[in-house]
Amino acid sequence: METLDDAGVYRLTNEIALVQTVDIFTPIVDDPYIYGSIVAANSMSDVYAMGGKPLLAMNIIGFPIKNLDISILTDILKGGTEKIKEAGVVLVGGHTIDDPELKYGLSVTGIVSPDKVITNANARVGDLLILTKPLGMGIVGAAIKAEMLTQDDEIVKKACKVMTSLNKIASELMQEVGVNSCTDITGFGLLGHGSEMAKGSHNALSITASKVPIIDGIQEFAKPDFVPGRSQVNKEFLKDTIIFKDEISAEIAEILFDPQTSGGLLISVERNKAELLLDKLHNAGIAEANIIGEVLEAPIGKVVVTR
Repeated sequence: METLDDAGVYRLTNEIALVQTVDIFTPIVDDPYIYGSIVAANSMSDVYAMGGKPLLAMNIIGFPIKNLDISILTDILKGGTEKIKEAGVVLVGGHTIDDPELKYGLSVTGIVSPDKVITNANARVGDLLILTKPLGMGIVGAAIKAEMLTQDDEIVKKACKVMTSLNKIASELMQEVGVNSCTDITGFGLLGHGSEMAKGSHNALSITASKVPIIDGIQEFAKPDFVPGRSQVNKEFLKDTIIFKDEISAEIAEILFDPQTSGGLLISVERNKAELLLDKLHNAGIAEANIIGEVLEAPIGKVVVTR
């Protein structure tokens, strides 16, 4: 907890440790099936980020039974259950309450070898940084709520494909190659989770904005008046941590702060392994994975953004 890592790890034996996490959030898309799929993928991602294998999941649901048709809940659970099965995870129950605001999440239990846990606090100077998914999901969600986008727009379809994609393969490949540190990119955005890695590892991250993958067309919606409120919270919280070394556009800055749902993995890997890992990711169909920066010795705890 001291380094705000993605999940809790509890050693059972010298060979096995439990990985435990929980996540829950309100709808960010209109389609209940896709919403369920996104929630499931997002909830399991913390286990993948730790180098673990998720095994069991339990549903957590708040549903306004008097205001919404029960078929909506059925579709949400169908989307979540099918994504859970895709991951090879077993759904073992859950809990539902009557709630005025719809929300869905999962408690996920996994396992990992105690000596192979990948934390967010072991990035080493000279490592290169790989991001496995494009940014922009928070902005897409805000544009949907503002009725600027609908489920039929291509940018929304692209975002949904990104959000419903499991981090399973990326996690397996980084374990195969061997990496130093990892975290998944969710509500604190790339810069927020990057700063946690920098502080926990007692070094600095340098991120090249032009190398960061983003969803095609997202810049049009990356305006201060339309981005999620969480973006402003992220910017305020990180104002003393992020150093913009070069001038970049306001739209790109918004995207870097954008809170993600079911985002990719930010991986810190030795320089001589980075191209190998990137090739394996691309060959596995994770086409937008890219090297976006490196780990520096100083300024400790800071994220330096260059053009």
